[in-house]
Amino acid sequence: MVFKYKAISESGEILEGYYEAKSESDVLTMLKSNNYFPMAIEEDKGSDIKTDLFAKKVTKKDMAVFCRQFYTMLNAGISIVKCLDILEKQTENRTLKKAISVVYEDVQKGMTLSEGMKKQNKIFPNLLVNMVQAGEVSGNLDVIMERMAVHFEKENKIENKVKNALVYPMVLSIVAIAVVVFLLTVVMPTFIGMFESSDSILPGPTRALLAISNWLKSYWYVFIGVVLIIILGLISFGKTEGGSIFFDSLKIKIPGFKKMNMKIITSRFTRTLSTLLSSGIPLLQALDVVSNVVGNKVVSNKLGIAKEDIRKGIPMSRTTKDMNLFDPMVDSMIKVGEESGALDDILYKTADFYDEEVETSMQKMTTMLEPILIVFMAVIIGFIVIAMAMPMFDMVNTMEI
Repeated sequence: MVFKYKAISESGEILEGYYEAKSESDVLTMLKSNNYFPMAIEEDKGSDIKTDLFAKKVTKKDMAVFCRQFYTMLNAGISIVKCLDILEKQTENRTLKKAISVVYEDVQKGMTLSEGMKKQNKIFPNLLVNMVQAGEVSGNLDVIMERMAVHFEKENKIENKVKNALVYPMVLSIVAIAVVVFLLTVVMPTFIGMFESSDSILPGPTRALLAISNWLKSYWYVFIGVVLIIILGLISFGKTEGGSIFFDSLKIKIPGFKKMNMKIITSRFTRTLSTLLSSGIPLLQALDVVSNVVGNKVVSNKLGIAKEDIRKGIPMSRTTKDMNLFDPMVDSMIKVGEESGALDDILYKTADFYDEEVETSMQKMTTMLEPILIVFMAVIIGFIVIAMAMPMFDMVNTMEI
């Protein structure tokens, strides 16, 4: 359970925060051990970070700001406990705020920062926890936080590029669907009476369009229900192990999207591995973390196989080549890094290169999708307009005769 407390410190400062405990007595014990005078303690049911279904998601941007501010304060000589106290007060994201509050209390009880973060593993990524642990061992936690700030900033930048690239195609698709539905349910019925009073035989396209229009008007709820069932079914299937592998395999196989997705995966793989290795984390442990960061189950599974090969003594450059996923350039860069003893630096430069490649691929994909969607929309709407116009021309020709 999570309790919300209000207390007064020895200096007279009023403190408010959250504390994870089994009962109120545990909260009282914690407050008294820190020489705080308790004023109020109550269970905060909305503070359960693990079960709050309506909690705001902690984004890459939130984590970047958290790490950047943490680094700035550590570099200025502020203690970890005080840093957490300040961050908890000024963090705007409610979910992250509560997580920091719980970590703050755990650190006060004697836990290390990485142990406290690990308890909140649904909020703090495994990558950050491992990096903080490495920083605690090496004594350069401020440097680690700076590296993680840069890492999350670049991850956030890539995510924004992907979202921005998909905005126009999504808007265009929604507009196309709305226009088609409007024509079939509003415009088309106005012509039905005129068509039916005519003795002429309606063309095939017009009859098909009338049937669709009548069906949509009468059974629109069935159409919406089927669409919702399909969407929910795909989402549920995607959450399963088999579904996740199926969709992730499509992402790296569909022409046009394959190159872009692989460049994003390559960028994440090289940057994350470089950050971990430069912080002194062993290669095998680093690969464990990287496999959870790449964002693709197929690649993650192959990285697991590569890790076992590396454990047997096979060079990493050979295992990545056998995966047959990354560009030959990546395999070559890894080989150069192994031979020169500067694998982390080589990987970081490779990540920078692929960051630029991702942006180029996004622009190409958007440029390619725009005319395709426009032509597709024009064909559909054009068919509807022609189907409505055909019997009108037949009626005019009949009147002239």
